[in-house]
Amino acid sequence: MSAFFNWLALLPPLAQVPVVLIAFAFVVALLIFFLEIAPRSGRRFTVARLVVCIAAPALIFWALGSVWWAIIVALVLGAVFFILDFRSRQGAGYLFQLIGFLSPALFLLAIGLVYPSIQTFVQAFMNSRQNRFVGLENFAWVFTQDTGIRTVLNTVIWVLVVPTLSTIFGLAYAVFIDKSRGEKFFKILVFMPMAISFVGASIIWRFVYAPRPADQDQIGLLNQIVVWFGGKPVDFLAVAPWNTFFLIVVLIWVQTGFAMVVLSAAIKGVPTEQLEAASLDGTNAWQRFANVVLPGIRSSLVVVLTTISIASLKVFDIVRTMTAGANQTSVIANEMYTQFQGFEFGRSSALAVVLFVLVLPIVIYNARQIAKQREIR
Repeated sequence: MSAFFNWLALLPPLAQVPVVLIAFAFVVALLIFFLEIAPRSGRRFTVARLVVCIAAPALIFWALGSVWWAIIVALVLGAVFFILDFRSRQGAGYLFQLIGFLSPALFLLAIGLVYPSIQTFVQAFMNSRQNRFVGLENFAWVFTQDTGIRTVLNTVIWVLVVPTLSTIFGLAYAVFIDKSRGEKFFKILVFMPMAISFVGASIIWRFVYAPRPADQDQIGLLNQIVVWFGGKPVDFLAVAPWNTFFLIVVLIWVQTGFAMVVLSAAIKGVPTEQLEAASLDGTNAWQRFANVVLPGIRSSLVVVLTTISIASLKVFDIVRTMTAGANQTSVIANEMYTQFQGFEFGRSSALAVVLFVLVLPIVIYNARQIAKQREIR
């Protein structure tokens, strides 16, 4: 694989593009071919599946330049999965197949989520060097020091403001442009920020807020508008506590498109018969919206609110990129990283546990709503 990339780097830039496209198309064609023959019965397809299951993992590890024993392990695992699949197709070994195919996912889940979660919980009760038990000392620091209290309060503000405004703006936009001329174009304009990473959005808005001395030309859009109206440039990201709300604007800008798309699809799913019946009863537009549309999209509203709430609780990129938590703008995720950089592993873990506790009720509520919907169906 490295040899291929080294060879590709020697080609002219214009020649690299078609080579990459051809290689990508070849890989996609192979995947489609394998998926096509996977469910078919017959000896030749069984042999093809055997070759793919054994050769594909080994060749992939070999192409990546892995060590010989990893290639052998991949080959053996491919053979084991083929046997499990073959026994299941013969009507036997279903339990073995289930365990075999779930085992890698469960193993990765255990080492990637369960073990780190337990380790973080234990570290939250240890000192910074993780060699002495300190009880609730780290949590006491979070809720007694000005830094910790401000961090938690800022996070709560994010969770209260962002989901509410994003959902309101997204719902209003979805309602007003529904079945209007140019609906697709208007939706694309609002949804475009969702295609931008949080870091990219943060850099864009840093330029919007950027201040310069009054005797210089302003490069920040907002400060240029202030100067046009006769005001003086303002460092919006340094004025507490309003700077937190200026950061919140960025996440609202990004998440409004998500809320608009989901709620617009839900609105289109409201039965037309109900709206027509309400109209025949003499109701006005607001009454139809409040009594017919809102109840019909309630489940979608719950999904949008909970999803954006979790994103607001975990927000890190925006704060880290725009202020790094300075001027009282830090949130739990950012402070957790800051403490980790300062080798305060106990405090960092305590903040992670606090964040988990805040997210947990939202996840439980969302799970219960999904369970209720299944019962209704």
